[in-house]
Amino acid sequence: MTAPVSAPVSSEDAAEVKRMSLGAALNSALDCALALDEKVILLGEDIADPAGGVFKVTRGLSTKYGTRRVRATPIAEQAIVGASIGAALGGYRPVVEIMFFDFVAIAMDQIVNHAAKLRYMSGGVTPVPITIRTLVGNNRFGPQHAQQLEAWFMHTPGIKVVMPSTPTEAKGLLLSCIFDEDPCLFIEHSNLLFTQKDDVSPADYRIPLGSADLKRAGADVSIITYGAEVHSSLAAAEILSAEGIDAAVLDLRSLVPLDLPAILGSVGNTGRALVVHAAPTFGGPGAEIAALITESLHSELRAPVRRLGGANVPVAFANELEVAPTAQSIAAATRALCA
Repeated sequence: MTAPVSAPVSSEDAAEVKRMSLGAALNSALDCALALDEKVILLGEDIADPAGGVFKVTRGLSTKYGTRRVRATPIAEQAIVGASIGAALGGYRPVVEIMFFDFVAIAMDQIVNHAAKLRYMSGGVTPVPITIRTLVGNNRFGPQHAQQLEAWFMHTPGIKVVMPSTPTEAKGLLLSCIFDEDPCLFIEHSNLLFTQKDDVSPADYRIPLGSADLKRAGADVSIITYGAEVHSSLAAAEILSAEGIDAAVLDLRSLVPLDLPAILGSVGNTGRALVVHAAPTFGGPGAEIAALITESLHSELRAPVRRLGGANVPVAFANELEVAPTAQSIAAATRALCA
């Protein structure tokens, strides 16, 4: 059972908002969770001070709450996740940091065969409320530090998959994950950690999992996306607007649970859909989303659903080799869809 969503931020709380990067908003969420519940613990490589995490998301937290609750671990992803599952079974709410999404593969057995299944194997008696924070990079980190593997976990019953696009959503979604009774995979993008800034409340607030957000209304075509590609899609929508094409941009925010009513509502309004993600197109999240749209709205579509994802190759280190969709490629695909 998911913890109740907090009441909306009051005007008094709103007056205390601070301008935060996405990385700072994540730190604020972790700080809030540690203060709310002594059973919340953090584990991961280099997360304790003075390092405060490779990307400084946990900076200051071990100093504030002690190294018993914010614990730096050996470089052993399998052991980190395994220990966290054991702690969760003992009543704790572990938040695990796996430095890069690629490294989650080392702990696949623990995540897929244990964390995701134990609640079902015990008739609900042994939930595993762990949150696995991980980060997807870009080409400057090379092919072993840049993969988006969310489709693997969408295909695994029992685990929730979340990917925020803004600092405000990063905090609200992370807190919802931490206080959810099911294991959650929370995916951060390195390109967003310090480039996006919002006015974020330091208070406890939560954004329900499975609730998409319409970032831009539009009447001609729906661009359905999540994570860093939300910003590329919004930029594409501005390009298209100058050409007379009115594109809606729907930010899924979570892939499991998936807000299918919001997807169908948007596409039912426009009659056209482009699903955009940085994960490889082949076998990617867009395939499932496109199938769901087609099954539900086939007779109402003005054009076949189209997918635009990453190339089906390892992410190259070379900057000149573009693998993920860009604002220009999203605009071109949308233009073709509306022709």
